[in-house]
Amino acid sequence: MQQSINQPGTQSLDPWDANSRQYDTIIIGSGPGGYATALRTAELGGRVALVEQDPVVGGVCLNRGCIPTKALLTATQVLEQADLGAAMGINVKSADIDYRKLQDYQDRMVDAMTGGLSSLLKQRGITVVHGHGTIVGDGLVEVTDADGNQTRLTTCDTILATGSHARALEELPFDDLVIDTDRALTFKPFPRRALIIGSGAVALEFATIWNQAGCQVTLMVRRDRVLSHWGRRTGQILTRELERQGIRIITHARCSGGHRLPADGGIQVDYQPTDDKGQAGTIETDLVLVAIGRDPNTDPRHMKELGIDLDEHGQVLTDSQGRTSRDRVWALGDITPGHHLAHRAFQQGITLADAASGLDPEPVNEATIPRVVFSSPQAAAVGFSRQEAEDDPSLNQVKETIYPMMSNSRMRMSGMQGTLSLITACQATDMEKQIVVGLEMVSPQASENIAEAQQLVGNQIPLHRAAGLIHPHPTFSEAIGEALLKADGRPLNMR
Repeated sequence: MQQSINQPGTQSLDPWDANSRQYDTIIIGSGPGGYATALRTAELGGRVALVEQDPVVGGVCLNRGCIPTKALLTATQVLEQADLGAAMGINVKSADIDYRKLQDYQDRMVDAMTGGLSSLLKQRGITVVHGHGTIVGDGLVEVTDADGNQTRLTTCDTILATGSHARALEELPFDDLVIDTDRALTFKPFPRRALIIGSGAVALEFATIWNQAGCQVTLMVRRDRVLSHWGRRTGQILTRELERQGIRIITHARCSGGHRLPADGGIQVDYQPTDDKGQAGTIETDLVLVAIGRDPNTDPRHMKELGIDLDEHGQVLTDSQGRTSRDRVWALGDITPGHHLAHRAFQQGITLADAASGLDPEPVNEATIPRVVFSSPQAAAVGFSRQEAEDDPSLNQVKETIYPMMSNSRMRMSGMQGTLSLITACQATDMEKQIVVGLEMVSPQASENIAEAQQLVGNQIPLHRAAGLIHPHPTFSEAIGEALLKADGRPLNMR
């Protein structure tokens, strides 16, 4: 789905004349936001065309992101469980990785998801057009296929869902030894030594995959911990756990350059301190993965000619329902400001489709979007951190409740460290009622437990009611129940 929008032509028509156009909606990009918009629009009775540059629908998420990385994590976690078993007295024979079978497994998972999506689009009567989509006038989209053939499609509404691409390091450009995540997914066998530059979800997930498979992994982060934009305790606990598992973490450091090593074909990377707590140094490695974020697939010059406003990062500015500054042109997903997550794009797609169809849906609430890192252990968060809640003028009496996860029996059985931070507050309009406004946790099943916290935050459940909810025993989810009781002033299994 990595397709930017090129220069427009000069043709116009009346896109509001239903008899003169081919489609009610044309969507450029078939990732989560694009296909969610397509499915919902078709459900509402609209004639939909989905334009995708790649030969397979699904965008980065299904083809080169969420699905293949989680397939690899699922596979390498078998090795982690074998190590855990040894500590429990269950000795598993030394495991070897058959990389051909591993790649086949990864490909099967991707094919199953993209094939299922293709069938669903067909069932809903959605036209899929493969090629590079470009807005060339009011209600007019030009598609150029792989052979250079051009087709013009007419529409009432045009949705931009063109996604993003990996950000490069100016000091260490991409090549065969300095790679992005797309290349990392196809890199087999795994490297013997790897340096990962970055501290976010993608960096930590690849660090987990490679470390579980026996690779010597080093992380280079700019601050004192991983997940530096999350709560401090969450980042610190996860940093310590990753280091305990054998991942080396160089903190307070930034890459300043590098050069190839002639002897073994590896690479030497130089780094400088980001503050007075860091040190300069070098590291020799076989491969460098740069995971410092992603940039939107937008062309600022073209957007300006179309009259579509961008922010300073090249992201498309929209209203709360996805409208851009150009009439009947909408945008969603990674090209818009906010959390760049597949499930956010899903909800944006549903909201946008409803709005474009004449309904008045509730805007997507960024504060209720769960964030998940599929490392080992996992990290998950929703709502406000303590600092964010204290900075929000609509909230008062902000309180953070820390639950020690080692009090949870399942956490102890996992052999890992964890933490849980619960944020409660009163709204300025109701100073008598404490509600749950945020939660962060580190645990082996944080990704599965965060949905409960999202319901508490999104529905503004009063703390006293939330603390009365019953959690099954013994489970990781009990930790949320215990934290709620503690926040409500009636802790059960702790002081």
